Amino acid sequence: MKTDQTTNSVEADAKPSTPEARIHNAIGEGRVGTKARRSRRVRTIIFGLIIFTVALGVRFLSWHDTRRDVWKVQTVVAENYRRVARVLIEGGPGAFLNPASPLGDANTLGHPPGYAILMALLFGVFGESDALIQFVQIACDAFGAVVVFLIVSLLLRRSVGLIAGLLVAFSPQFAWNSVLLLPDTLAVLPILLAVYFLARAYSRPSLVKIIAAGALVGLSCWLRANAMLLAPFMALAIPFLFERGKRLRYAAALVGGALLVIAPLTVRNAIVFGHFIPVSLGAGQTLLEGIADYDAQGRFGIPDTDMGIMKWEAEMYGRPDYYGTLFNPDGVRRERLRLAHGLSVVRSHPFWFSGVMVRRGASMLRLERARLVSASPPVTHSLALVDELQPVWSNSPAEFLSGGALSSPQAKVGVAPDGATFLLAGDDSTYGVQFASAPVSVRKDTDYALVLPAKIEQGRAIINLAGANDNTIYATTIIETVEHKSPEEQPFNMIRMPFVSGSASQIRIVIANGASKPTPPLVRVGAIRLYELGPARNLWTRYPRIILRAVQKLYLTAIMLPLTVIGIILLARARRGRASLILLIVPAYYLCVQSAMHTEYRYVLAVHYFLFVMSALTLSWLGGALWQALMKGPFPRRLRD
Repeated sequence: MKTDQTTNSVEADAKPSTPEARIHNAIGEGRVGTKARRSRRVRTIIFGLIIFTVALGVRFLSWHDTRRDVWKVQTVVAENYRRVARVLIEGGPGAFLNPASPLGDANTLGHPPGYAILMALLFGVFGESDALIQFVQIACDAFGAVVVFLIVSLLLRRSVGLIAGLLVAFSPQFAWNSVLLLPDTLAVLPILLAVYFLARAYSRPSLVKIIAAGALVGLSCWLRANAMLLAPFMALAIPFLFERGKRLRYAAALVGGALLVIAPLTVRNAIVFGHFIPVSLGAGQTLLEGIADYDAQGRFGIPDTDMGIMKWEAEMYGRPDYYGTLFNPDGVRRERLRLAHGLSVVRSHPFWFSGVMVRRGASMLRLERARLVSASPPVTHSLALVDELQPVWSNSPAEFLSGGALSSPQAKVGVAPDGATFLLAGDDSTYGVQFASAPVSVRKDTDYALVLPAKIEQGRAIINLAGANDNTIYATTIIETVEHKSPEEQPFNMIRMPFVSGSASQIRIVIANGASKPTPPLVRVGAIRLYELGPARNLWTRYPRIILRAVQKLYLTAIMLPLTVIGIILLARARRGRASLILLIVPAYYLCVQSAMHTEYRYVLAVHYFLFVMSALTLSWLGGALWQALMKGPFPRRLRD
């Protein structure tokens, strides 16, 4: 059977003047000799090192910017991973198999144990450190950009692979997620490697490569359960990639490789919990929350949050002990009831649910509005200095209000009778500015920390530190209510906002709405203090940061999605069906399977690694077309030569 992974002689000999030839020229290379292959191998290594270095640098700068803030993302989930890691370190492997150990609690089944096991291995050798696990994630995600380059180099042109690898390297979405204390980007790397081995097997058929691809999918399931059905889904592509006589064997090997890796976890769950649990619990919970996400009228009466699910079950089954945890007591039974309830809604409203899947699938194609690398270096001084220093500026609530001004005619402010706090009632805008303080003088290129006690009694608010003259944002924080607590029960938080003054000589403290509809925000703030920590460091990084930030601003759905669509069309016009199948099988899986469940961007990160390949193909084609136009234009002959 003849495959299309290597460009045939028709592509190599086609005249570049036709549109079809230009497409082929942008996609595939012709066959080369031994000496040329050696030269290509060297270039591949050089390009791979360039991509890895760029990706590593981007992710390190992202970590440098966000290292003080990442703990705020999925705090409870991250702490649960740490807790399981500590139990594994203290109890050893036996704790993992002992029903009487803390790991015998069904609440540990909310996520697969792979991330906690990795934490335990690293912390056991080097000591507990968030930075350590973040650096491992950064390195793995940077290597993922190289794997994308290798996949595309196998199936298309190396130049397309270089662009694709760099698109992944610069991506603010991947950089941001790689520094979070969560396994999401780590779970993508085995999937990328699985596709790489599938592409290698397609190029040179090998049962070992197919088994490796399946095993890597299984490894991903130890980190996140979202890829549970990916191996069978990939097996559906085997008949289109390989000749008769190998198809059934290869499909079985792919699924078998995944099952072989997942099986120890399934057996462990059966030993410890006495039930068949392939990887983890949570499918029923996410199915219900996914239904509730799109049930705007609330006709099904299903809550859309974890806390809501617990409270709902406690009331529905008359079990107050269900409120507070998702999986203990009766975790397996509750999950099966959740699945049954969710599936009953699907069966009774199949067309509505099909529309939900379509809308959710479409949402997966949108890029996350991730935090970009800052144009200025972050604060390097320790915030512990705040406890040792005297403030360089402070305002009581009354002073703060008298010096500033309301920015919305609907907003209202008032000082508490004891003078200790002021209350700001916002308007009903989405992100409208409510109040701005008087200018506060600062030194240029200096590290500062603003400290303020704040309590949000209703809704959601944003506090920005902005330049008084140019409105440049130097620091921002979001405050929102704790779920299922009354306004009186909401906690007062001592917020510390570190920032580098940069070129600013004055700043303002700005309070804005944080998309808190349907209820406007109610914010209570105490006395505000500003501390000077010392001269800013690493100022030289401003220059690469400015360039990087400008590039990352282009990572918008409005830009990337059209490039992706055009790339898919180009592959179709070039009749590269099998290459398209390999490159798009992972996005197709998530669009078909994950769209049935509640979805967050981090669950479907793997989709965009492959969509960037399509964007890279479009950029390569456009670059080639532009170059040919320039060579035919009115330029000096020596320039064209």
